[in-house]
Amino acid sequence: MSRYTGPTTKLNRRFGQNIFPTSKGEERRPYPPGIHGKTTRRKVSEYGVGLNEKQKLRMMYGLTEKQFRLAFARAKRMGGVAGDNFLRILETRLDNVVFRLGFANSRSAARQLVAHGHIRIDGHKVDIASYATSPGEKIEVRDRTSSKQLATRAVEEGQGRSAPAWLVVSPEQLNGQIVREPAKEELPSDVNVQIIVEFYSR
Repeated sequence: MSRYTGPTTKLNRRFGQNIFPTSKGEERRPYPPGIHGKTTRRKVSEYGVGLNEKQKLRMMYGLTEKQFRLAFARAKRMGGVAGDNFLRILETRLDNVVFRLGFANSRSAARQLVAHGHIRIDGHKVDIASYATSPGEKIEVRDRTSSKQLATRAVEEGQGRSAPAWLVVSPEQLNGQIVREPAKEELPSDVNVQIIVEFYSR
């Protein structure tokens, strides 16, 4: 899968939240990027608002446009509230679950951990970051020195970051389990998914 390799600070400033790890440059300039700096920006159209929200969510999870559209199409076919289905699909991707368990400090690092074969599900190696996890599955770091070193470092650096209630994690054993699907109130609240649904439904 292709990955974003451009300036991360610029995106954080554009969306007004920390999608990527913060930097000193962002702290010095806590306003949107552009040649006009802190001056008042022009009014954004309805289409622009939808596009901005869609891009923000896509960047948060590190998906390509094609992957993002396919996930949304799948959410619409599931029945029920499309926006909630969409966020659940994104949250239960294997790379995001590894990140939520604390075995990586970012989704991009989690994606790399999965792609390099450091993760097992129910005893089987899985190296597909988009793998759709299910309740009852056990996710663990492979019993290899290199795998354990990477995950242990992330656990130590991320102390204080707790896993959501729909996951159970054992940091010492470097494993965790999905006990149920995320409830509506446990889905990301810093994105207006309804605007994204309307954007794709136009």
